[in-house]
Amino acid sequence: MKKIPAVSLPLVLFLLLGHAAAQHEHQRMGMQQHSAAKIEIQNDATTELLTVRLGPVNLPAHADHMAVAQPERQFFAIPFDGWLMAYHPRLTDGKGTTLPGVMLHHVAVYNTRRSDFLCPSNEEHIFGAGSEMKDWDAVPGFGYRVHPQDGIRVSTMFHNPTGTDYPQTYLEVKINYRLAQRARLKSVYPAWFDVKQCADSDYDLSPGKNVASGTMQVQYSGVLLGVGGHMHDYGRQLVFENATRHHEITVLNAQVDRQGHVLSIPVALFLDHGGYHLDKGDIVKITATYENSSRRELPLSAMGIVVGYFLPDNDNEMLQLLTRVAP
Repeated sequence: MKKIPAVSLPLVLFLLLGHAAAQHEHQRMGMQQHSAAKIEIQNDATTELLTVRLGPVNLPAHADHMAVAQPERQFFAIPFDGWLMAYHPRLTDGKGTTLPGVMLHHVAVYNTRRSDFLCPSNEEHIFGAGSEMKDWDAVPGFGYRVHPQDGIRVSTMFHNPTGTDYPQTYLEVKINYRLAQRARLKSVYPAWFDVKQCADSDYDLSPGKNVASGTMQVQYSGVLLGVGGHMHDYGRQLVFENATRHHEITVLNAQVDRQGHVLSIPVALFLDHGGYHLDKGDIVKITATYENSSRRELPLSAMGIVVGYFLPDNDNEMLQLLTRVAP
């Protein structure tokens, strides 16, 4: 079978993450402080735009995530019947002025009513972002299906590596959607292929080269439209393989700066091939390579995740994922 190459393109699949950030939540061990931040929702049905705003958060200069009073988990309910199409995150002050995105460690958004199709014991993770603040553009004809009163959980973590205090910081995510009464789209499902499988994504880095691998079994047949990747500082490469077929699906090489900060990870699109087909029972393997040049142990500082959207062969089979009850 011919290897499908990775291509460095803009994020035309709104799930695909050059820097996905926090695909599974970071552990919050030792974090005792909680901010008074709250979530606000504005829905414009005319333009089909949902705005999610969380804050304010106080971010002192040079504060790591342990020193910041973090928001507690927030919840809201979907107010319409339709499909989520695209996401546009940013940080702002109280007046709406855009602030440096580097202060967002991560945001992770989950549908509490659905189980993840790769990890049924986990809630379905539908969106994630980090300091790169990349837009997730719409893919015509595809979307993430939602229904009225679907319970959405939002988990965030902030820090401030800059030299400026930002006492009134808000996270804003604008979400384009299509109403079911106005459109008929194909429903796609988030696919998070994690080195740590279905456990917490964070793991330790030793000095020098670190190689970690994990396997996951696909329980539904369908196609991947494309994949992107997520790594942290010192990340170098993600290899994504179909272990059942002994086939290398794609390799994602990270672009890093001299300090080892990940600048970008390419996106591999399979649309020209009709998608990469996965059979029920296929085992996929994810291998993450890091080069830790810091010369010290870095606890819980690495992640290795390949993420894409999955179009099932039989969408009716996915109904069994609706096993959760909204909070």
